[in-house]
Amino acid sequence: MASNHFTTITLPRTINYAAVRRFRVFSQSNIDTLLTRRKCSPFLQGSLLSGNKDDWRAVPDIWKSSADKYGDKVALLDPYHDPPSAITYKQLEQAILDFAEGLRVIGVRPGEKLALFADNSCRWLVADQGMMACGAINVVRGSRSSVEELLHIYNHSESVALAVDGPEMFNWIAETFYSKSSMRFIILLWGEKSGLSVISEDNKDVQIFSFMEVIDLGRESRKTWSDSHEASQQYVYEAINSEDIATLVYSSGTTGNPKGVVLTHQNLLHQIKNLWEIVPAEVGDRFLSMLPPWHAYERACEYFIFTCGVEQVYTTVRNLKDDLKRYQPHYLISVPLVFETLYSGIQKQISTSSLVRKLVALTFIKVSLAYMEYRRIYEGKCLTRNTKQPSIIHSMLDWLWASIIASILFPIHLLAKKLVYSKIHSAIGISKAGISGGGSLPLQVDKFFEAIGVKVQNGYGLTETSPVIAARRPRCNVIGSVGHPVQHTEFKVVDSETDEVLPPGSKGILKVRGPPVMKGYFKNPLATNQALDKDGWLNTGDLGWIVPHHSTGRSRNSSGVVVVDGRAKDTIVLSTGENVEPAELEEAAMRSSIIQQIVVVGQDKRRLGAIIVPNREEVLKVARELSVIDSISSDVSEEKVMNIIYKELKTWMSESPFQIGPILLVNEPFTIDNGLITPTMKIQRDRVVAKYKEQIENLYK
Repeated sequence: MASNHFTTITLPRTINYAAVRRFRVFSQSNIDTLLTRRKCSPFLQGSLLSGNKDDWRAVPDIWKSSADKYGDKVALLDPYHDPPSAITYKQLEQAILDFAEGLRVIGVRPGEKLALFADNSCRWLVADQGMMACGAINVVRGSRSSVEELLHIYNHSESVALAVDGPEMFNWIAETFYSKSSMRFIILLWGEKSGLSVISEDNKDVQIFSFMEVIDLGRESRKTWSDSHEASQQYVYEAINSEDIATLVYSSGTTGNPKGVVLTHQNLLHQIKNLWEIVPAEVGDRFLSMLPPWHAYERACEYFIFTCGVEQVYTTVRNLKDDLKRYQPHYLISVPLVFETLYSGIQKQISTSSLVRKLVALTFIKVSLAYMEYRRIYEGKCLTRNTKQPSIIHSMLDWLWASIIASILFPIHLLAKKLVYSKIHSAIGISKAGISGGGSLPLQVDKFFEAIGVKVQNGYGLTETSPVIAARRPRCNVIGSVGHPVQHTEFKVVDSETDEVLPPGSKGILKVRGPPVMKGYFKNPLATNQALDKDGWLNTGDLGWIVPHHSTGRSRNSSGVVVVDGRAKDTIVLSTGENVEPAELEEAAMRSSIIQQIVVVGQDKRRLGAIIVPNREEVLKVARELSVIDSISSDVSEEKVMNIIYKELKTWMSESPFQIGPILLVNEPFTIDNGLITPTMKIQRDRVVAKYKEQIENLYK
């Protein structure tokens, strides 16, 4: 693994310092005043400020604390970029300081907005924190968004410059951005400028810097003013305030243009200071990171874990399976889709085993699932909406019965751990916990991992809340819930029509208030006022309920946990007047191995329907098992596929009062590239329905 690539690469001879300085002067007005005013992260760069700055007031302040505590420990491993990098905490701090100073040298002023459109990497982190450390506001998004969306975000946010992943992304967006936006400069995080192809005489005034050029400019400038008293005197430094804006995160909503969520340093510092009770990371713990870092969930978690002295390894979707086995991480922070994929992989491996192995594994899993059900009963970690307290005698008998059954099942569960589950653990790593957030974790996946002894803690939040506002704790991991609220955060449940506060156990709209709640939506007072009321309560748009307080019985240790029950705006209203939550039905249907993706439809119709992407490989397998086709056939007619899927839906939705009627089978999966899935892996329901509008109408004729 290569060592620090921020300090060993020398400045390219081709860089023209005079040109950089001319660019800086050319791009600023009121030059005599603005060149002397600088903002800095008060604890990270406390030596530049008068007075004692010994507390975190800005997000980049965390890097000085971490560098002082964990200096030579490896903070980051980035094996899949060129060059691959292994970076210590001290090197990371210096790289952030150099990048921040480099931005000042090329003319970035406090409060200006810089677009950062790139994917997960060590250089993303340095750029992100360098921007914050110089008092700029970064505007973040990944490389897989459409050019139109990136342009909207850049222009709407009033960004003045752009940092992109590399030459490939630059070439993809350059023509549009040059013609429809104003850019002072562009930074390439990876790759060389020789790979750029879209540069003409008309746009050559927009200066382009490589990542290392910015780093080296910053290093030279820092050395100059540290060696010369006169050089340092030409600047007036002001501390970044905790109420200052740190970043604009454009939420990847499932409808309309994304809105710019305004997050302050205080919003993000609340996450950094309060996530430890959810993830009690220790020095030397290894985390595997694969989510886009611009996503508020990944971002806040990354900031937090680096205050604990951990080692983070960057991986990709393609390499996740191998890297889980190779690095054996203590924690994996990810979205439900990743845990669903791991679950499906394990199930597939079991189903393709020999008959004996398959029978043994399925029997063991069935026993372990039952054992965990009884264990939750005697531990008091069940969910209930019933406000009536059970009697002490009934509770004691219930506890005794559950304890006896669990004791009988425990030896078999123990044997299963030794013979079967240990092999699964070895394959997926995750020795301490998987932390799931950013979407709904299917109950069968939740229960499965609990049964095989892989702890999965489910959490809840929104971009608008920085994002984590509730999560299951290691010692109170109540299956089916999103856990208790984080410190200093309040929840209430209100009636969707009257806004009246509902008692515990009642289902309604979830509202939240506290330090992680955003300042508002950028340049969108109407949306801000719709989301935030005058008392600071944010309407999450989610349906849910809070478990009532019980001192006895099955729910005695679940009091106060939050349960999320789908999106209010996703509710389908049938022509019969019945309201249906499609997420619950979709979750049930997704338990079937032959259904790859599903969107339930039926607004204003008499019955529900569904758009389904079948898993063709699994359909073929099931068709052969059911003798619908012979063993050598490699094709199944659409009519037969439809019959098989109807049978599956009936099986998995047997407990639902609603059943799926007409079905539209589609062969093209919903993906990010075709615009039917957000970059955070949420199906864009409205876009799917709009794309197949005509076919849906035909279903009901």
